[in-house]
Order: sequence, then structure tokens, then C-alpha cells
Amino acid sequence: MTQSQRSLPNFLAYLDGLRERGMVHYDDKIQAWQVLGYHDVDQVLRDPATFSSDVAALAPKQKDFDLFKKGNFVRMDEPEHRKLRTLVSQAFTPKVIASLEPRIEEVTREMLDKADAAGDRFDLIEELAYPLPFIVIAELLGFPASDQAVVRRWSDTFFERHNTDPEESMQRLGEKAVQNVAPILGELNAHILEHVRRIRAHRGDDLTSKLMAVEVDGERLDDEEIVGFIGLLLLAGHVTATSTLGNTVLALDENPEAMTQLRSDLTLVPSAIEESMRFRPPFPRLGRTATCDTELGGQKIKAGEAVLVWLTTANRDPEVFADPNRFDISRKPNPHLTFGHGIHFCLGAPLARLEVKVALRILMERYSDIRIANDAPVELRNPWAMIGVNKLPVEVRRS
Repeated sequence: MTQSQRSLPNFLAYLDGLRERGMVHYDDKIQAWQVLGYHDVDQVLRDPATFSSDVAALAPKQKDFDLFKKGNFVRMDEPEHRKLRTLVSQAFTPKVIASLEPRIEEVTREMLDKADAAGDRFDLIEELAYPLPFIVIAELLGFPASDQAVVRRWSDTFFERHNTDPEESMQRLGEKAVQNVAPILGELNAHILEHVRRIRAHRGDDLTSKLMAVEVDGERLDDEEIVGFIGLLLLAGHVTATSTLGNTVLALDENPEAMTQLRSDLTLVPSAIEESMRFRPPFPRLGRTATCDTELGGQKIKAGEAVLVWLTTANRDPEVFADPNRFDISRKPNPHLTFGHGIHFCLGAPLARLEVKVALRILMERYSDIRIANDAPVELRNPWAMIGVNKLPVEVRRS
């Protein structure tokens, strides 16, 4: 897949073609329902009893996947989801997240000091957008900073699919995902399990220790459930912030008037981030499975059929968002669905928002000018897997 094929306009043009076939329609090629409108997507996300998050049937069984998903409540339905989320929420509290802000600011300044020492240009992803959220998550969980390289390799394997065919069946995509990820999943599980056992032997004040201590109705998380949750945080948790920060700087460069507006009023930083998440949601679509015969958007969906909900198109639905293809950092309201809705609303959303808010504010304060270098290519991710940037060379001028 070439970089031109990965561009947002080309990706959106493909989705426009899907919309012309109906906001809810069955796609014979991918053997799944395509759901594209805001209200239909929202209905699916709000109704986990009808639209299950457990899509394991779309991929072949694999023992390392079974271990990994044991604590991964993103792919669980009730009542298991509620039990695990309640337990995890007792340790991963708003107070814990808020307490990280001074450290996020400190790491951001350290990263930018290092980048500035090398000159007036650097790769924003390599020097800040990737290492910042990884360091924050690793320290929170009690992992050593030396794990950064191996976690990035795991993360890239999970979320970067170089040759995705948008018209390939969901069953085949599931099989290929297992083939791609299986070689590193055992390594990932073993590494995290070793970490959990090490922490259990020497408890501290880290989040892993807190996860071991919480209980609901006398039940606690076992080691394998902790492995699944930590794996989720290490992989999806940091990559969301990485993508959002890169996407935000890219969108501001593409829209100079928005950059000028933000520089004149830094109180707009939070709304600029929300607009960036609407404009380029890191995860473009979510998979569900119908648990019973149902109706959506006037279409009859049968039990067991796969359903693909497109956050990308929901976030650009003109019935909900005025001038939806315009990047508007003053947009209010902005009820985007990037972090989901209902019981599966992203638990890590507050941390991702905080990391990007701190980093973007410091970037605006530190540099009087930030622009994408015009003599080096921006390397985009595969938008069918994740909307983001792998390489973002920038030129800066100190304030």
C-alpha cells in the first residue's frame, strides 16, 4: 500500500463510495454489515446486548490469544465485562490519572530539550509523540524504560497492516491477523506475566500493585487477567495518544488559520484535541457480532452476522456535524464517537487526553513556529488499521 493510498482524502473517498450504497448495508465481499451513519453507529455502541464485542469467531483459535484476551475487557460482554472493568477502575482512578500531569510535563520538556540539542528540526513521532505516552504508561505500571523498543515492535505488529485489502472478508482478515500477531503474542504474554510475578513478590505503589490489591465482592484479578489488562494498556493505551498528538500537529499544519487561532488563545487546546480526534479518529472502525436477529437503519441483521461500525464516517455525518470536512477547533458541541459510547467507552481516554493536552500546550509555548518539513516525506499509517503518522519531520523556531 503506497503513501498516496494511505492519504486521508483517498481513504475518505473510499468511504464516500460505501455511503452511496446505504448508511447500513450488507457487503458481500467482506461478508459483514457496513454501518456508516452517526446515529446507527451510536445505536450499535450503546447496545452491547444486541451487538457483542466478542468477535473471536472471526479468527481461528490460538492459545496465546486466549490468554491475552482474558483481562482484555474491550472484547468482553456482560457480566464478565462489568466485573473486570469495576475491578480495574478501582485502581485506574481519575485521581491516579490527574496525579500524572507533573510527570507528563517533565517528560515532555526532557524530550524536547533533547530534540532541540540536535538542531531546529526533528521527527515529532520519534522524539515526542511515541516516547512520551510509553514512558508515562511504563512508569505507571512499573516497567523499565528499557522495554520501549520491544513494546514498540509489539505495538507496530498489532496495529500496522501493510497490505490490508478493504474488500477482503472479515474471516480472512481475522485469519491473517492471527498469522501476523501469533509469533510475538507468546513473547508479549510471557514478558508481562514475568513482570506481574515480579511485582507480586515485591509490591510497590505502581498500578500493577494496585491491580493486585483491588477486589469486588471478595473477588480479585488473577495474574492472567492482569496480563490482559496490562497488555491492553501497553499497546492500545499509548498508541492512541501517539496517534492523536501526531494527527493534531498534522491537521494544524494543514490548516494555518487554525494554528493562528490556537496560538492566540491556548485555552482552545482541549477543543483542538477533540476536533483532531473527530477529524482523524485513531481507530477508524470497530467490529461487533449480532447476538440475535435485529433491525438497524431499516435493514434486517441476522444473529451471528458481523457488523463493522465506522467511527470515521460517524464523526463526519452532516446530520450531526456542520461542515463536517472542515477542521474547526472551536466546534461546539463536538459529540464525536472516537472513544466509543456506553459500557465500552475507552477507559484510557482521560489519560490520552491529558498527555496530548500537556504536550500540545508545551509545543505551542516553546516554539513560535512549527511546520512540517517540505523536503522530507510524512509517513502515514495504514488507515484501515489505524489513522496516524509513523514519521512526522518538523521544523521549529524557539519562542
